[in-house]
Amino acid sequence: MSTPTSDELDVLVVGAGFAGLYQLDRLRNLGYSVTVFEAGSDLGGVWYWNCYPGARVDTWAPLYQFSREDLWRDFDFTELYPGWDEVRRYFRHVDRKLELSKDIRFSTRVIGAEFDEERRQWEVRARDERTGETSSVRARYLVLCTGFGSKPYVPEIRGLDTFAGECHHTARWPQGGLDVTGKRVGVIGTGASGVQVIQESAPDAAHLTVFQRTPNLALPMRQQQLDEAANRAMKESYPERFAMRATTFAGFDYDFQDKGALEVSDEERTAVYEKLWETGGFVSWLGTFNDIFFNAEANATAYAFWRDKVRARITDPATAEKLAPTVAQHPFGVKRPSLEQRYYEVYNQDNVDLVDLQDTPIERVTATGVVTADGREHALDVLVLATGFDAVTGGITAIDICSTKGDSFADVFAAGTRTHLGTATAGFPNLLYVYGPQSPSAFCNGPTCAELQGDWVVQCLEHMRKNGLTRIEATPEAEEAWGEHVAELTADTLFPFAKSWYMGDNVPGKKRELLAYPGGLPTYLQKCAEAAERGYEGFVLG
Repeated sequence: MSTPTSDELDVLVVGAGFAGLYQLDRLRNLGYSVTVFEAGSDLGGVWYWNCYPGARVDTWAPLYQFSREDLWRDFDFTELYPGWDEVRRYFRHVDRKLELSKDIRFSTRVIGAEFDEERRQWEVRARDERTGETSSVRARYLVLCTGFGSKPYVPEIRGLDTFAGECHHTARWPQGGLDVTGKRVGVIGTGASGVQVIQESAPDAAHLTVFQRTPNLALPMRQQQLDEAANRAMKESYPERFAMRATTFAGFDYDFQDKGALEVSDEERTAVYEKLWETGGFVSWLGTFNDIFFNAEANATAYAFWRDKVRARITDPATAEKLAPTVAQHPFGVKRPSLEQRYYEVYNQDNVDLVDLQDTPIERVTATGVVTADGREHALDVLVLATGFDAVTGGITAIDICSTKGDSFADVFAAGTRTHLGTATAGFPNLLYVYGPQSPSAFCNGPTCAELQGDWVVQCLEHMRKNGLTRIEATPEAEEAWGEHVAELTADTLFPFAKSWYMGDNVPGKKRELLAYPGGLPTYLQKCAEAAERGYEGFVLG
């Protein structure tokens, strides 16, 4: 049943994660009529949907929040790497301070949109996830803040729909939780969510079976509990740390070393790796030597250090070879590392089995378990699909947004991503995205990207309003040039030497290409600023 509405907005924002909330607050304060549509029933974006056991942030808490002092001054985290429930507590805090929910329609999934050229408005169709009713709203501008992980990917596995036990994708975990105590649990996938579920469930499950396709080059988290004194001490450096974000490759408060791994002695190289390892977190990934992602020989030194550190924690040599192979299956760091607290020790437990899918692929799922190619049925009560996402582009292509030529994003992106500056695509006027394809997105701290890329979107809309303009569209020539620029940068890196969701490899039929901008946040921001200074070069304004 369709229920048309007469709503007419300046801006409709899709998604109530960091990026969407930032747009709502900034635009509302500038006098725009703006509403956010959110498919979930609460704030948080990815943190609404991802509430599986062990789900937590892989960024230091000080940097995983908005930079406004009136928001961070009176909020304390209890852990250096907050869990999903604490991130939700943070969003509730932001909501209380800024009163955002009054302009958000929850449980409202955007399902389609068409551009009305005569009125220069988007007519957006949405479905109420509680009632199934559809409605429509008109907006001058449509800003997509769907993130890189809003469309879960479930591989085609024969018989999956016949499993009689509990079966959930990590990104669609029951909001009320699921107790695995005393149950036989199977986890398919060892990406970030897989690592977290595995290390969290292993102590409680009667038996845990891990189905691994590719070893995860996980890094030590070095979790810390934070009391009031620790929070107070950290906040003294917040202004400087936030200011530093725009100057670093990934929008953190640290950056790569100013030297290469092959420029120093073996002793110095090892000492640097040891220091990074003890610091923990992504520092071993994004604070390491500056040639790791470009030079295979340099990269091999990083992998060897990681391998030896991990193998020392695993008692069975055969298991160690599967988790940390003698010869790397891909370069270090070109698949997103996960952060772990006790992941490798899990495999020393008697109740944990590791199934290497390269040796024995999954043949089918039955009502009672998973059958592998060796004929063995792994009996299960709970099956966890930690199989990732149709990353970066999936959240956009999942919506039936129609271009002025009658094509959907799925059609336009079928032969490869097409954007200008990672913010807009030809044929879709007045539509911008934050944290989208060919922007820093997956290579950048989320809140940093929400604010710094988000500022460019706000400034663009302000330029339009102040100059009496009502239509902006990227040109095909500009998006062609941006695509070539991204491809040239990618060719100089080691990223193409791994099958990863960064490259779109995890989704059959998806074009193989680097989906995020690999040139670093400072270069990206500079190029966006230059386009704006030149009257939004690469766009047609009218």
